[in-house]
Amino acid sequence: MRETKINSLPRDGALDRAVARIRLRLVPFLMLMYVISFLDRSNIGFAKQALQTSVGISPASYALAAGLFFVSYAFCGFPSNLILHKVGAKIWMTCIMTAWGAASMATMFVRGDLSLYIVRLLLGVAEAGFFPGVILYLTYWFPSRVRGEVMGLFYIGVPVAMIFGNPLSGFLLEMQAFGGLQGWQWMFFIEGLIAVVVGIATYWYLDDRPAHASWIPPDEQVAVTELISGEENERRSSSPGGLWTMICDPRVLLYLAIYTLIQISVYGVVFYLPTEVSALLHKPAGVEVGFVSAIPWVFALGAVVWFPRTAARSQADRRFAAFIMFAGGCASFVFPTAGPFLGILALSIAISAFVGVQPLFWTFPTSYLADRAAAGGIAVITMGNLGGFIAPNLKVWADHFLKSDRAGLYLLAGLTILNAVLILQVKTGPRGTRVSEETQPI
Repeated sequence: MRETKINSLPRDGALDRAVARIRLRLVPFLMLMYVISFLDRSNIGFAKQALQTSVGISPASYALAAGLFFVSYAFCGFPSNLILHKVGAKIWMTCIMTAWGAASMATMFVRGDLSLYIVRLLLGVAEAGFFPGVILYLTYWFPSRVRGEVMGLFYIGVPVAMIFGNPLSGFLLEMQAFGGLQGWQWMFFIEGLIAVVVGIATYWYLDDRPAHASWIPPDEQVAVTELISGEENERRSSSPGGLWTMICDPRVLLYLAIYTLIQISVYGVVFYLPTEVSALLHKPAGVEVGFVSAIPWVFALGAVVWFPRTAARSQADRRFAAFIMFAGGCASFVFPTAGPFLGILALSIAISAFVGVQPLFWTFPTSYLADRAAAGGIAVITMGNLGGFIAPNLKVWADHFLKSDRAGLYLLAGLTILNAVLILQVKTGPRGTRVSEETQPI
């Protein structure tokens, strides 16, 4: 098979230029938004010890609060994506980002279990539409063949958030109290305020579709709009016709199961990474733990770029994704009993697998769903973010039931291996065929 590159896209040079121009304009900004999003949902991991000592939050209450975000997040994504499909990303993304920034800032005022539960639920409501909205938004702007690579670039936001966010959170956590606020309160305030500021800028930066973008020359607008419209028409022939049909579609349900297990794996690591690194180093959470916690995310940074390109070249996206998850599961079995060096290496492999597999995963549903079924279907699949609720609570239950602080981690690792098997069952093209070379992501 010839190597598929952006400069080999059909039609003329206008399409090449349009794709390059759109990627340069949108991807860095969407990545920045994702960095802030992931930081605001995961910084509670750094506040775990401070919440216990300052507010009296127990480990079980922390696990519940960390997971409650994903309950409201999962169930509000569906209506949010339908709203975005109707009113456009320009308005809706602005509303989403400023709202979640305010909710994140409100975490500084928690005084006990109930208030922490409330702000985490509100954060989930506010942020629910962002990720499924971006996945849908990318289908408006990028042809299928480049979408896998673009999603990989977007996913760079996750490791970047952890590489720079972990030290930032650790630094803010160690700040001396001033203004009547402790370090952990300043952490939530500052990181939430960043979301509000960028959210306001979103209104002036984003455009709804290529046809609305004054920064794209007319010939490039026509070229990219015609190709994306043609791909949309092709997907309509095999995509579920209505929302209810889509919800009951076996392939969509399989995507939902796989994505749920991916999120269980991701957040089983994210919420406990500072704690596990702290235990490996025998040091309390702080700047040093923050820097060491960033190491696995450096590896993940390379994974989200390399994995989609490798899968596309080999035309083995399904098998490659299954192998990635299997390797991540094996690494997850290793790190609970490993020493500092081997433990960080195993965590690096696991996190690289859990994050790097996701751009590959999203090429499956976006090559299958169209129109409102795509808007609703992507949101339904992202209900798998309930895995973020399941992971910490499942870990607490397993540790308590089996009377071992490692039992939960082993259980989560086993679910990762199970997910590798499920990925092998995926059919990746319309009507169960393989995605053709003309629709392969880079």
